[in-house]
Amino acid sequence: MVIKGGEVIFNTAHLPESWKLSTYVANGGYAALRKILSEKTSAETIIAEVKKSALRGRGGAGFPTGLKWSFMPRHFDGDKYLVCNSDEGEPGTFKDRDIMLLNPHALIEGMAIAAYTLGTRRGYNYIHGEIWETYERMEAAVEEARDAGFLGDNICGTDFSFHLFNHHGYGAYICGEETALLESIEGKKGQPRFKPPFPASFGLYGKPTTINNTETFASIPYIIREGGQKFLELGKPNNGGTKIFSVSGHVNRPGNYEVPMGMPFAELLEMAGGIRDGRTFKACIPGGSSTPVLPAEIMMQCTMDYDSIAKAGSALGAGSVIIMDETVCMVKALERLSYFYFEESCGQCTPCREGTGWLYRVIHRIEHGKGRPEDLDLLSDVAHNIGGRTICGLGDAAAMPVQAMLKHYRHEFEHHIEHGKCMVSP
Repeated sequence: MVIKGGEVIFNTAHLPESWKLSTYVANGGYAALRKILSEKTSAETIIAEVKKSALRGRGGAGFPTGLKWSFMPRHFDGDKYLVCNSDEGEPGTFKDRDIMLLNPHALIEGMAIAAYTLGTRRGYNYIHGEIWETYERMEAAVEEARDAGFLGDNICGTDFSFHLFNHHGYGAYICGEETALLESIEGKKGQPRFKPPFPASFGLYGKPTTINNTETFASIPYIIREGGQKFLELGKPNNGGTKIFSVSGHVNRPGNYEVPMGMPFAELLEMAGGIRDGRTFKACIPGGSSTPVLPAEIMMQCTMDYDSIAKAGSALGAGSVIIMDETVCMVKALERLSYFYFEESCGQCTPCREGTGWLYRVIHRIEHGKGRPEDLDLLSDVAHNIGGRTICGLGDAAAMPVQAMLKHYRHEFEHHIEHGKCMVSP
């Protein structure tokens, strides 16, 4: 798998033992943390710099990071927590595990800077349960940082203390939802909480908590070291910096590509070697399996940023780009996606618990030659009645792919129903 480095996170990925503390420090690592500690930089100044950078949450929602940090009550009398969401479990996502494998100290430094800014003394990195090697790599990096005085009590000889712990999950997709993640850390069943209250006021153990994604935290050292304006200029207005895109599917060079936000999709596809075997580009899911599919002709007009993809009718999500060529049967692809969301529903909400299974069974029926003409309206109706009616976004994640497939590829579903087979099969 290809790792294409940019200026911010994968800039040292090509170096031998890039994950080691010595490599990180030799390339400017922990300089940002030392800077704010030695200069006693105010929280307001740091948050203003993060806002200037236009860094948006890299976990999928794209919420402005600086604004999110400003929600934390700085003068709260009691414990506050910092949490990193490294529960990367959605089909198509694989960037965060490579950050932790290749540059774990960027994540650690970013969390330490955030902890200093937000006044927290304890943090947790929640790692997806199916990537044990990554967990071990992070454990070794945390130990290195602690031994070097970048974590623990009196960091760098100051009165700032921050203790970081890696928490290994158990592979449940639902724990990627931030409140289900908090429930899991607390030792409970990973199910989403009602909001409000939001984590900034009632989070881990009922205390104020700020939660960000792995890539988001790993971008912070660059912003503090080089300045928010420089980070902004790497990308485009409202979409600052670089973004790691996990490109998979029918391309010649699948992998993680760290590129400037706003890069034309056509250039990213070219970097990934184009469509394999000389076939025709058919469709793309631009942000992970929960985001709506876009036909090739629409995708080729897009730039890779939150605003452009949203305008096209989908979402950038976590930047998980799934490429499909002319041989893909969209009914079969949707059947597989729907099965995933059916299996991963936590069952707490009736629309999701019952609706995801209903969607899967109808699509399965169509795929196996037993579909009925009325099934297409039934799918639209069920998807419509799931979306926006659940505690968390898993219901939307199951409904949106169905709605998008029917919007752009309804003719393939109609062919399945009429002929009992796929229209792209030999």
